[in-house]
Amino acid sequence: MPSKKDPVFRKAVIPWYRSNKVHVLAVVFMLMVLLFGITGISVARELEDYRGYIWIPITLVIMSAIIIITVTYRLIKRYSNRTSKDSILID
Repeated sequence: MPSKKDPVFRKAVIPWYRSNKVHVLAVVFMLMVLLFGITGISVARELEDYRGYIWIPITLVIMSAIIIITVTYRLIKRYSNRTSKDSILID
């Protein structure tokens, strides 16, 4: 019967969507969406015909802000875990 344990010498493979680069790209993209939504809100306020559709850019701003906050939290948490593990190994 094969052992269920992974070998100690083998590094665990992290899926691409859980890497730091993808998280940073998501934050950058969501910042662009946030700016686009803010621009949409200002245009909808200026033009009388589009005031009924102001909910669309507001939704974009809220959703992108939520994603930015959650992904930034994950990056900070991941970085703090890495530094705390490094400090334990050094001591």
